[in-house]
Amino acid sequence: MRVIVCYDVNTESREGRRRLRRVAKLCEGVGQRVQKSVFECQIDRAQFETLRRNLISEINQDEDNLRFYRMAETKGCEIDEYGVFRAIDFDAPLVM
Repeated sequence: MRVIVCYDVNTESREGRRRLRRVAKLCEGVGQRVQKSVFECQIDRAQFETLRRNLISEINQDEDNLRFYRMAETKGCEIDEYGVFRAIDFDAPLVM
């Protein structure tokens, strides 16, 4: 499944800046950054549950915001991109 992860971590304190780095690192491990606090992930349900659990344990729910958008494979998903960034096509062949 394709999942969009968005977060907004309060960085007014030193601990908030640490949380931001930990959240970003978790997301970088499973997806690609498409904006500063937005990641696209092509993961299965087990990976999603692990990511969700790990991110929820990192954020401060009184100060931060975390959102997951799950894109249903059966309905399809269209993404329009504008500007200089071009995301990796998860469905294309991987060439190394």
